[in-house]
Amino acid sequence: MAASRRDGGQRGYHRIVAKLGTNLLTGGSDRLDAGVMSGLVAQAVRLIDERREVVIVTSGAIAAGRERLGPLKERRDIPFRQVLAAVGQPRLMQAYDGLFAAHGRAVAQTLVSRRDLHDRAGYLNARNTLLGLLEVGVAPIVNENDAVAIDEIADARIGDNDNLSALVANLIDADALVMLTDTDGLYTADPRRDRGATLIPRVDRITKEIEQIAGVSETGRGTGGMVTKLQAAKLATGGGSDVYIADGRAPDALYRIASGEHVGTLLPARGSRMESRKRWMLSGLGTRGRIVVDAGAARALLDQRRSLLPAGVREVQGPFKRGDAVNICLPEGQAIACGITNYDDRELAAIRGVRSDRIAAVLGHEYGAEAVHRNNLVLL
Repeated sequence: MAASRRDGGQRGYHRIVAKLGTNLLTGGSDRLDAGVMSGLVAQAVRLIDERREVVIVTSGAIAAGRERLGPLKERRDIPFRQVLAAVGQPRLMQAYDGLFAAHGRAVAQTLVSRRDLHDRAGYLNARNTLLGLLEVGVAPIVNENDAVAIDEIADARIGDNDNLSALVANLIDADALVMLTDTDGLYTADPRRDRGATLIPRVDRITKEIEQIAGVSETGRGTGGMVTKLQAAKLATGGGSDVYIADGRAPDALYRIASGEHVGTLLPARGSRMESRKRWMLSGLGTRGRIVVDAGAARALLDQRRSLLPAGVREVQGPFKRGDAVNICLPEGQAIACGITNYDDRELAAIRGVRSDRIAAVLGHEYGAEAVHRNNLVLL
């Protein structure tokens, strides 16, 4: 059973992000399922009535647009799907507004784009808006702006709503991210193809083996699947949120999870809460370039929690400025950390491999002995 994240002894979680997938909201059909949506909204209202806080990250705009426009020749190109999203977004919000209003609750449409969160000021503005809505008992309904967000509609795995939900969880310091779909959770194999597949109730660490299992579990509709759910889980658990993947059709699944019951697959938080600056860096939205490090520097970062020194830098990929957030990567390309750099890309390229006591001699100035100080660094 999950531990309480709320002072005062309330069982379960206090601040919850609920991600509702397309397959769940449509029941696998081409239109929104009013009965499913009504049930999910009723659970969210019940939680809000208990003075918990709920943010909904929703898919379904494209399905709503398809329903509104009626029979059309199906196309997969980006402009057509943008048309569907643009038509469907107001219908989707209208559905949520009506369902919450029936319980006497207000909702707020919150369209979030990568651009909104790219810089720290935008990140904090989005955070303050969402927290302000929660404070007055309003349920934020969050979606990416599908009508202009090409990355999501192109299925580029950058702007999908699974990862968006994890960004939102980090943005507002959520206690739990609940990703509700049309399957019970993560299985040992695809249960649609393998009758012997069994549910994995808990994943303490997302290994390559777990990722391989998820790779055969792609769903047919929407832009998500178990692959993106695990990507999102890495981001959210790294920021201090517990993550659940569960069947949203199960009776009161959202309410039961928020109340502390174990439903579906739990991926527990891997770290403690972070200050908002580190959450922003962890999101990867503000990163401007890459620093490739050698094996010794990687060990110092990962095992000894030390700063990154110029001596351990092998390659610099810009452009970026002093004070920008950058990804720190192994030579094979795997990102192991991100952090705020003390030097711009040209300066760092000039001092890569150089001992810290020679920085001033090479550059003619010095901003510190570290390329990235440990206080401005987050491990991935």
